[in-house]
Amino acid sequence: MTSVKRTNAAENAVDLAALGEIVERFAGKRIVLFGDFVADEFQFGEISRVSREAPVLILRHRGTNVVPGGGANAANNLAALGAKVSPVTIVGEDAAGAALVEYFRTISVDSSGIICAKNWTTPTKTRFLAGWPHTVAQQVLRVDREPNSPPSEKILAWLTAKLRMKLRSADGMAVSDYGFGVVSPAAVKDATRISKDKPVTLDARYGIDAYSNCGITAATPNEAELEAVHHTNIGRNMTELERCGRVTLKKMGAQALLVTRGKDGMALFERGRKTPTQIPVHGSDQAVDVTGAGDTVLAAYTLAVASGASPLEAAQIANMAGGLVVMKRGTAVVTRGELLRAIHAEVSGGAS
Repeated sequence: MTSVKRTNAAENAVDLAALGEIVERFAGKRIVLFGDFVADEFQFGEISRVSREAPVLILRHRGTNVVPGGGANAANNLAALGAKVSPVTIVGEDAAGAALVEYFRTISVDSSGIICAKNWTTPTKTRFLAGWPHTVAQQVLRVDREPNSPPSEKILAWLTAKLRMKLRSADGMAVSDYGFGVVSPAAVKDATRISKDKPVTLDARYGIDAYSNCGITAATPNEAELEAVHHTNIGRNMTELERCGRVTLKKMGAQALLVTRGKDGMALFERGRKTPTQIPVHGSDQAVDVTGAGDTVLAAYTLAVASGASPLEAAQIANMAGGLVVMKRGTAVVTRGELLRAIHAEVSGGAS
């Protein structure tokens, strides 16, 4: 017997009626994105033959595409959803860093909080995709380039100053910690002293528990990240899911914890509620590509709470956004228009 509560159709229909109004209020919300910028590079090739030198495929190069990844993907999703985004981050003086800065300039995102550092490598994930003519390309190899060391204390001090300045006029802050050293619990705790009464959301790839009592309003870990913190395996064990979620929520001192569970949807833990709410996956449970889906969830949840949504309303909106983005290939975004259409379709479907 599980104490995890499923939202039924009636509850969803009632909640959905207000979700469109919340998403309409996304436009113009000022959100600071503090996090690790990553460049997602896609190398596309057509399989020509098998090499004579080794049993590997030879790809005829067809194109290269560099898109925002990691915290940069969260910032990109915030912009696509209608927010006025102010990224605060570090990139290297390299091609990947220049590509990210140029990308955000082209979509009119404020880049004054992006510091270009000489002795820093922009984290880059290069995916090689191969296919035969007239077939869908599949990923065959990924190569990661990462910084050799954390940013210098001088660079981090500049970053903190930028963060304080941006937060003064912000409606909220999203923290995207991919473990490259740009973000730290100490920096977030310092920032939340300025952002009192403003929502601060967190997506931390490693060690979410390090952000205990740092002023985090809500966190959006996936199930694997929660398992890593508690050194356990959740799987279908709802009792273990509830234990891990409840302990983490209390330790962090947050208002909510939204655990993403892939095809099993999401589980929302809220302060003051005895049992978590399980939200079924939106749309198909057969995802096309889950790359960057957590960044979309963070962006949608952040904008929702900054627009006055309750934790459950924000979770439902984030669940819809996540369900939409996993049906797209590669590192992708969900626009405010797409999200509104999905909500209106659900409302119409529930009313029929």
